[in-house]
Amino acid sequence: MLSLFFHFFVTRWQHPLNTFAAVKSITVFLKKEMNKVFSFIALAFLGGGSAAAQQVNVSNVQRPKLVVGIVVDQMRWDYLYRYYARYGEGGFKRMLGEGFSVENCKIPYIPSVTAIGHSSIWTGSVPSIHGIAGNNFVKDGKVVNCTADDTVNPVGSDSKAGKMSPRNLWVTTIGDELRLATNNRSKVIGVALKDRASILPAGHHANGAFWFDDKSGKFITSTFYMDKLPEWVNKFNKQKLPNKYLSKKWETLYPID
Repeated sequence: MLSLFFHFFVTRWQHPLNTFAAVKSITVFLKKEMNKVFSFIALAFLGGGSAAAQQVNVSNVQRPKLVVGIVVDQMRWDYLYRYYARYGEGGFKRMLGEGFSVENCKIPYIPSVTAIGHSSIWTGSVPSIHGIAGNNFVKDGKVVNCTADDTVNPVGSDSKAGKMSPRNLWVTTIGDELRLATNNRSKVIGVALKDRASILPAGHHANGAFWFDDKSGKFITSTFYMDKLPEWVNKFNKQKLPNKYLSKKWETLYPID
């Protein structure tokens, strides 16, 4: 399996509701799965041998080859309907029509900043358990970045932006569990503009995590994951897309007014 996490950010600042829909989705999903487990256990005790005799053929279970997790920073849940008429048929309309929308859930923590939200979504946990208490928080009497790690070095840049890893995350992510469940045959990759948005969702056992370095204008990583950038990352960086985009006039898809 290939599990690829993309995280897109449209503004710099966080809104209290920006992880609302995502956290609701994971919460309801976990509750449903736990209900299935408890129902099975109850059936086994009540039905005796007959329940045990009903075995599931695991080889027939349909498993996806690719799982893409998308978090859109600043996109409130109600935007799905507010701008519905402007969405394409193969995008949000398809997800709303063929997927599942959780509409009755709450965020069990504050503040709802990027690092906490991403960690909670991909671990199914909360700050008191997963350890990420903010984008920056106090650790050993000092204020630290949520993914800062002085034991690693940057790869693809010489800036401090590369001294990052998931060491401050105390628990495993969905990607970590996927790697464990498949004896490392699965591939888990995190890609984002922000280091925390790439590193925290991908977890401790990811094949790689890549984030944008403002100093070099390139996507970089750290020695926590590898000693050199993969060729596909180098090819992407050589395109110098940031320079091309910044040299162009910003044309909006719809009139701003």
